[in-house]
Amino acid sequence: MIVTKREHACLVLQNEGSTLVIDPGVFTAPFEVENLVAIVITHEHPDHVTAEHLDRLLAAAPGTLLYAPAGVAAAMPGYLWHTVSAGELRTVPGFSLRFTGGEHATIHSSIAPIDNVGVMVNDQLYYPGDSFADPDAPVHTLAVPASAPWLKVGEVMDFVGAVKPHQAFPTHELVNSEAGQAMTNGRIESVQAQHGGSFVALAPGESLDLG
Repeated sequence: MIVTKREHACLVLQNEGSTLVIDPGVFTAPFEVENLVAIVITHEHPDHVTAEHLDRLLAAAPGTLLYAPAGVAAAMPGYLWHTVSAGELRTVPGFSLRFTGGEHATIHSSIAPIDNVGVMVNDQLYYPGDSFADPDAPVHTLAVPASAPWLKVGEVMDFVGAVKPHQAFPTHELVNSEAGQAMTNGRIESVQAQHGGSFVALAPGESLDLG
């Protein structure tokens, strides 16, 4: 399975001739894929999902399955959503999807919580969306949120230290400056080193072969 990082929170995964897209949002530049079988949306915030991306991808691949928590389906009713929640398993050609979490991390007490799911793909790659949800399983590759209004770098480090992935790369980093992201990358890499894991600072368009 190959994972390609797109801008901010978007990931494109390819396996056995099939493609899966996760969280194409407003900070992600338009892109095209081949053999799209499913799109996973972790939550309704626009940096994770936009109608523009959905419409373009679905026009090129009619019948693509859409997976998201109930909050996304309610916020974007014009699409045929398959709603999922923590603990559920779905399979599509080339991919098994196990969902975790259930709620977006707290931004502020004045902001109502929304649905959020994390997803484990093929028991290899874990992406928690906007949360630090426990994957409740060993993680080969962690796509770790690196910067957001709802987190601080110490929480990122604690999450990486608790999950102990074989390798990790940063996502959700576009709100950082270049200097700020370099600092965050260094913090994540230091925690990875403590348990013998590796860190890759993927740039948009770069890929990892997970084997």
